[in-house]
Amino acid sequence: MTRPLPIARLSLHTAHGRRKYLTPGERLRFLEAAAQEPAEIETFCLTLAWTGCRVSEALGLTHADLDHESRIVTVRCLKKRQAGIVREVPVPAHFLATLARIHGHGPPDARLWPIARSTAWRNVKTVMENVGVGSAAASPKGLRHTFGVHAVRSGVPLNLLQRWLGHASMATTAIYANVMGAEEQEIAARMW
Repeated sequence: MTRPLPIARLSLHTAHGRRKYLTPGERLRFLEAAAQEPAEIETFCLTLAWTGCRVSEALGLTHADLDHESRIVTVRCLKKRQAGIVREVPVPAHFLATLARIHGHGPPDARLWPIARSTAWRNVKTVMENVGVGSAAASPKGLRHTFGVHAVRSGVPLNLLQRWLGHASMATTAIYANVMGAEEQEIAARMW
């Protein structure tokens, strides 16, 4: 008789209780440090931070995926392994301006970063290590989690966050609502 496999419990912490996301201060230091990197590393790091996309999804972005007028980045969801599944993520105008300044307005189908996944991953990890981000959060996946946490702390409704991250289930998105925010700190401070 075979036993069913245990269902993986979704969490923003490792089994040892380490955060898998950046704090607001770490996020700010990461964005500032990325701006000091060579231009293509900077824009790749900013793309992960501002869109919450996966490394492979960012590497698949082309000029046609950038809508400067509507301030949207269209991300092709690679996790679902089906063509044509996209999500539109609103981004700040200054981010799109940085992409345009560095990458220009090339051919629509030209990829923004013609680099290998391992190189992209290593570049992001190096920037994080340079600003002292803990090892559990120091990865592109840490930026995806940070995007989710930052969105919830900023008051973004979970249904929008679910769409922006491309989650099939609200249960996956709901893990971001469990992070202690400023409101919870204020309530706790009343006890002190």
